[in-house]
Amino acid sequence: MSIDFADRAADETDDLDEAAVEEFAGKVAADQAVATNAVLVYLGDTLGLWRGLAAAADATSQELADRTGLAERYVREWLAAQAAAGYVRYSPATGRFRLPAEHAAVLADDDSPAALGGGWEFVAAVWGVTDRLATAYATGGGFGYDGQDPRLASAVERFFRPLYRSSLISEWLPAVDGLVARLHDGIRVLDVGCGLGTATLLMAEHYPASTFVGIDVHDESLRRASRAADAAGLSDRATFCHADGQQVSGGRYDLVCYFDALHDMGDPRAALRESREVLAADGVVLAVEPAASDRLEDNLHPLGLSWYASSATACLPSSLGQPGQTGLGAQAGPARLLEVFADAGFPNARTAATTMFNLVIEARL
Repeated sequence: MSIDFADRAADETDDLDEAAVEEFAGKVAADQAVATNAVLVYLGDTLGLWRGLAAAADATSQELADRTGLAERYVREWLAAQAAAGYVRYSPATGRFRLPAEHAAVLADDDSPAALGGGWEFVAAVWGVTDRLATAYATGGGFGYDGQDPRLASAVERFFRPLYRSSLISEWLPAVDGLVARLHDGIRVLDVGCGLGTATLLMAEHYPASTFVGIDVHDESLRRASRAADAAGLSDRATFCHADGQQVSGGRYDLVCYFDALHDMGDPRAALRESREVLAADGVVLAVEPAASDRLEDNLHPLGLSWYASSATACLPSSLGQPGQTGLGAQAGPARLLEVFADAGFPNARTAATTMFNLVIEARL
């Protein structure tokens, strides 16, 4: 793009590298186009457009409109935008649009290991609370999930589900010596900040000899988790109840888990101290946190952007809206996290595994 600085005073432009300004303006304009299209990608998710296009070998705008029950003129414009974004393929010779199978695995199938539909729902949820976020930024306060857009809990669950399905059983739990064998033999497990219960139910499915309790402070998430347990036939060994990490009851637990939850807590040290109180003598605390380096400059990449952006819009408001207001953030890094564990009485906590997306921390008494 070309920007004309001719009408600006000389002293305003002397220090500007005009080529650099044009290059950066081009990047911002491209980012704005992507951000605007995010609305359309989200609509495609909620209105069934991605699934409808994935179910057809290819389609015209009219055929897709007929399949989804939507207005053709809107569908035509939507398809044009997705073709411009590179999300769908357009054939000028036939006037038909196609969603490649590889793209469908990301956009049209929530059970795919590559599914990212929840990310677009997250974006929609964040835009829904921008005024509340502005107030939090001005005051330093925050607000929990009950104060977030109702779509947030579902978005977070959809976003993390593929990661949990691909990593929890195969990578995270085996990273702790002897833990998988104990789960097969039968132990008591507490999942703190369980959300919609995805991780809890995955463990309950794979380790039928063990029993699982998920706790959270978001009642709607707990209701949905209980319904999911019933639907999966797991309610005999997986139950859910309202409690925060500092109000744990029910006796001793052999494993206490925090899956992407510790950094959301107002006082993670207090939660870990409570875990210490309810942990069996040979028990384990397992925390899975977003992957991060200890230095900001080492996190300045696309994945770091994703974590920082979600942290600044959901994780920090959650923590700063609770007593303690620790505000760890989603990119605390291993050194800071291990410091929190040590302060809570787990001086021997260690990073058991580091993956592309996560840190797995193990702590014992």
